Amino acid sequence: MRPVPRRRLLAGLLLSPVLTTGCFASGGEASEEDAADGSRLRVALAFPPAENLSPYGADATLLSRLGVTEGLTELDANGSTAPALAQSWTRENDRTWLFTLREATFQDGTAVTPAAVAAALTHATEAKPVPAALAGVTLKAAEADGSRVRVTTGDADPALPLRLSSPGLAILSPKAYGSGESGGGGGGGGGKGRRPDPTGTATGPFELTKLSGTTAATLDRYDDYWGGRAQASGIDARFISDGTARTNALRTGQVDIAEAVPISQAAALDEGTRHETATTRTTSLLLNTKKGPFKDPALRSAARGAVDTSVFAKDVYEGYADPGAGVFGPAVTWAADKRVKPAGRAGAAEPDGTSVTVATYDNRPELPEVAQVLGQQLEKAGFRVELEVREYSRLESDALAGKFDAFVAARNTLLDTGDPVSVLASDYTCDGGYNLSLLCDQEVDGAVAEAEGLSDSAKRQQAVMDAEAAILGTDAVVPLVHQQIITGVRASVQGVVFDPYERTLIDTGTRR
Repeated sequence: MRPVPRRRLLAGLLLSPVLTTGCFASGGEASEEDAADGSRLRVALAFPPAENLSPYGADATLLSRLGVTEGLTELDANGSTAPALAQSWTRENDRTWLFTLREATFQDGTAVTPAAVAAALTHATEAKPVPAALAGVTLKAAEADGSRVRVTTGDADPALPLRLSSPGLAILSPKAYGSGESGGGGGGGGGKGRRPDPTGTATGPFELTKLSGTTAATLDRYDDYWGGRAQASGIDARFISDGTARTNALRTGQVDIAEAVPISQAAALDEGTRHETATTRTTSLLLNTKKGPFKDPALRSAARGAVDTSVFAKDVYEGYADPGAGVFGPAVTWAADKRVKPAGRAGAAEPDGTSVTVATYDNRPELPEVAQVLGQQLEKAGFRVELEVREYSRLESDALAGKFDAFVAARNTLLDTGDPVSVLASDYTCDGGYNLSLLCDQEVDGAVAEAEGLSDSAKRQQAVMDAEAAILGTDAVVPLVHQQIITGVRASVQGVVFDPYERTLIDTGTRR
């Protein structure tokens, strides 16, 4: 009997309905071989690889969305932890967990063993910068008895199984790290901080076989996938940062699936090919607190006061968003009832012509318009604004280095781990790996640390909102809108995953 594909955990409201057969890349009919063995999927993605498809940074989500990589756990449709490479887990004590592995193989044919898993997790802890899911976390992994892996954290981490679902903590074979041996208890070859190569070394239903720079990638079905043979024979992915070009590629039959369709292009798609998904993604203005004019809390306060969030939701996003309420929006269903009003904000200073550079990227086509409207609001308040717009892969390193005064970014707050505490640690603490505002505030660090140590769900959620209030009180971030995303899918395609966490797009049931 054929095993049930694991990604069917996201079934129901996340899967597209069964529709009719359509055209192929050549414009002709499906061949007999295609019909018997599954057709290839043609996908347009918004973000080109920024780090040669390293699984440790922004590229990790590209790999998970295409069905290449997976971790020990994953998120189910409700945002709870579900089995992936680990079929079960138990907590030995406050700092130690045991994960029992299922029988699976890497795409290079080697077995997924406790030693290989421990080595993969150890490499992740040594990556520079550290994966966002491990921000502020000390983690050690070692082979245990039988088919189990023991994972120990420096401090109690009640959310560890959720954390290990992060796309940035994908498990790859020893070959990916430049070592022919699994090693024991971590370590492995290849050297600290080395970027692993996911080509043919992951465990998902699709195997990366070729990466053509930042323009395209080729994936073939991995027939020995533990969760069942994928229905598509492979994926031809194109990286098209321009949203209009992505949409046109879908409309003209060049691709079957186009992610992140611009709102301005939504009306150009037939209703049956346009799919809206509420997400946990928030678009925010992040202010550089380390250097430049926004190092001054009073000027940050002035910038926050200049922003009218209702304009972005109504005019820029045309109703496909809600006005910014905090770091976490309406898709985090418990947040509103527990939200705390920020305290201790600085009084606003007069900008008096202060010059600021606001940067953003055009992979998400609404962001340049957001930045333009934002610039107008800031100038009305007395700032002088220079806008800088680039493609994301050419912008990220400069943003993390603090080369801009302000940065407009769209961030899925539950993407990295599914744990809201983790995104706060990654984005807003002194040691955070994705701290675009370069915030380093002892009160914020203390509030996040307190939330990290709580295992009771209700208390942890309230601590999250207390930490959110401390962050908002610094005016390092101004939430603008909480978004929906639009995915374009040709009528010939079924089984696309409309994931509110934006981790999965293609699974074993996606086909045309």
